[in-house]
Amino acid sequence: MKHASTWRMGFDIGGTFTDLVLLNDETGVALRHKTLTTPHDPSEGAYTGLTQLVEMAGLAAGDIHTITHGTTLAINALLERRGAKTAFVVTKGFRDVLVLGREYRYDIYDLNGAPAAPLIPRSQAYEISERVTSLGDVVTPLEEGEVVALAATLRAEGYEAVAVLCMHAYAWPEHENRIEAILSRELPGVSISVSHKVSREIREYDRGVLTAMNAFVQPKARHYMARLEHKLREGGFTCDWLVMGSNGGLMAPQVAADYPTRIIESGPAGGIVATAAFARKNGHPQVLAFDMGGTTAKACVVRNGEPSITTDYEVGRADRLLKGSGLPVKLPVVDMIEIGAGGGSIARVDSLGLLEIGPESASAYPGPACYGRGGELPTVTDANLVLGLLDPDAFLGGRMALDVSAARRAISRIAEPLGLSIEDAAWGIHEVANSKMAEALRTHSVEKNVSPHQMTMLAFGGAGPSHAWSLAKILSVKKVYFPNGAGVYSAFGLLTAPPSADFVRSSRCRLEAAIDMVAVQKIFAEGFDEAFTTLAAANVDPATASTQKLADVRYVGQGSELTVTLPQAFEEQANVGALIAAFEEAHFARFGRTLPGQGVEVVNWRGRVQTTPPLMNTSDKQAQPDEGAHEKTLAVYLGRDSGFSDCRVVPRSLMVTGEWIAGPALLQEKECAIYVGPGASAMLDEQGNILMELK
Repeated sequence: MKHASTWRMGFDIGGTFTDLVLLNDETGVALRHKTLTTPHDPSEGAYTGLTQLVEMAGLAAGDIHTITHGTTLAINALLERRGAKTAFVVTKGFRDVLVLGREYRYDIYDLNGAPAAPLIPRSQAYEISERVTSLGDVVTPLEEGEVVALAATLRAEGYEAVAVLCMHAYAWPEHENRIEAILSRELPGVSISVSHKVSREIREYDRGVLTAMNAFVQPKARHYMARLEHKLREGGFTCDWLVMGSNGGLMAPQVAADYPTRIIESGPAGGIVATAAFARKNGHPQVLAFDMGGTTAKACVVRNGEPSITTDYEVGRADRLLKGSGLPVKLPVVDMIEIGAGGGSIARVDSLGLLEIGPESASAYPGPACYGRGGELPTVTDANLVLGLLDPDAFLGGRMALDVSAARRAISRIAEPLGLSIEDAAWGIHEVANSKMAEALRTHSVEKNVSPHQMTMLAFGGAGPSHAWSLAKILSVKKVYFPNGAGVYSAFGLLTAPPSADFVRSSRCRLEAAIDMVAVQKIFAEGFDEAFTTLAAANVDPATASTQKLADVRYVGQGSELTVTLPQAFEEQANVGALIAAFEEAHFARFGRTLPGQGVEVVNWRGRVQTTPPLMNTSDKQAQPDEGAHEKTLAVYLGRDSGFSDCRVVPRSLMVTGEWIAGPALLQEKECAIYVGPGASAMLDEQGNILMELK
């Protein structure tokens, strides 16, 4: 609904903390807040943080005109395999499609390597008689009585969700529509996901995995969205609220509830969208976004103010750095790499006597030992506290005191078996975490055909600023920026994103003079109708939206495609040569060669509808120092050779624009601590960012 207020809110629920930002569009005033996530019911911690932030601003719930939300609900359910009991209904003869996968090794030299296990085991797969060709011709009609009988079996087995995959449903979806209607009638209260509504794309394995994911998470997503809606309305929030999608755009909560596969990377996408806004505003052509929170760390390459978008994303990789070892997500996703190394990542000594970090996390409860909530296992945050990289009295702006003694006791679990001092063990944890993240960042950058030392880094998240100096040093990055409110930057990114919707249609087409442009135009017309219908749920005015047309193109005989934007000459004059030229330019950029004379074909047609991003009337500058802010010194561990050294601790609000602070030093924000290591210097720039330069 329309709202006269000028206040907007964004909140991002992470595995350990929920980050919140309140922004006034008229004055540019931004208030930030951070609260512990409540894993048993994430909406509870989020609602608590929302009400606290509104109260801090002296406002009422009804004064907020829009709320935007990022969540890790879907990705956590998939990674932890904690979803609904799901049946997989598939065309007769294809019961093993999820088990067989793609039938290739992601590492040809690892004879013991195995990909991620299927989300739904073979014992929960059921066959149904029907068959359609890739052109949409019915070969075997659907036996509706068989579907009714199957429904009785599924009811008796107590299934909570059903994923339906009919062969070539992307070309002719009527069989799936009938199955959905029958199962919905026979199984009231059971979630039904059919493949053509989740994705209209070829390749039954990829579409089947995506449909299985959607069904697996859908009951939990629907319950969560309904519960959050109830809490907001009960608490007096009368405004619209939107959810961040994996593609960096916003959608209505009902769309997110029905298609949770579209919000798999909802939370992390917010920080990447904010990085893109930072790059455009400050004129940085290549930025490496580094986001380290309490549970994971993420990285993404942002070029020319736009994040990289991929349709070849994977979750739950058996090997975190090897493509093909995870479950494919064939939807537009902000292309990032995720590492199980966050502030709450647990350290351990393995069977070989080596130090390992993560991916297990202490989460919000019990949390790191230093939180004083019952945690006893050593984490990266405990190590950073022992090393002096965190001020125990300034965590969360002083609202949460950290227990140094508890952190030291936890680190002793690592120190004793390794024969190290507590400080050296903590340093080891810090270094192993940095090494693990640096390896992932380097791999991700090289995959994007760029070296880290050619880029500027933007570091954020609750733990990112504590590790950015070490990572920059390892990767030879010369400049690192820390935006104002770096500790809650992903929540800020939610306020910079516009509503958007994507679609895909599989229809193979040779690029030659006789191409049927009428058929192509029909595909786009139907797809854009679907996308605008999706956006209508978010109360988007169609007049404010722009459209983009793309195609997945390959040489005939290739097994993979490259996505390119349709040239204007192709759209208006059916100039297939222009589209071929665009494809070959992309092919050369990716592979360093083209194949002259080889036929070229389109496999999928894609489109995106996006509204204008909201104007951000904020300078990021702090008008006046925080009340009670003052400098102090803190002993910081600089390594085994140097030991502890007294370092300046400077609150951000006391920093003077253009005045350099030499490392080692800590620059303190309410939501994070920025470590400026030896040989580096930092200053507050004219835009309100902290710039750190390394020699």
